[in-house]
Amino acid sequence: MIALLQRVAEAAVHVNQNEVGRIENGMLAFIGVEKGDQPEQAERLLQRLLAWRMFSDSQDKMNLNLQQSGGGLLLVPQFTLAADTNSGNRPSFSSAAPPGEGKRLFEWLLARARERMDEVESGVFGADMKVSLVNDGPVTFWLQVRPDS
Repeated sequence: MIALLQRVAEAAVHVNQNEVGRIENGMLAFIGVEKGDQPEQAERLLQRLLAWRMFSDSQDKMNLNLQQSGGGLLLVPQFTLAADTNSGNRPSFSSAAPPGEGKRLFEWLLARARERMDEVESGVFGADMKVSLVNDGPVTFWLQVRPDS
């Protein structure tokens, strides 16, 4: 599984011009599910993103994780993160999980995040979403958990 994390001052996601999720200060995480991913990878990815220290402490050092910062979490499914871009000028999605499997794992991850945090919002799997954000920093990180890790 893959997560592209962004520290945000605010972020929102809209589907059909309706806002389906919004956070103020916190973390926007785009989530990609790869073939072979299982709940074990989703659990490990969730542990890593909740523990990831990307928020500033009183000395302006990135020493605080999301829960310590008191920020919200916006999870947005994005299958294009699993694209193979190693050759040519068009991505291949052969490494992405099939839609049913991707949806199941994204929803599993979302449910577990909501068990651990008060403020968790999300996009809609498979929908045409419009995501707006104000990246704070900018601060952006790529996390990946492979089936063998």
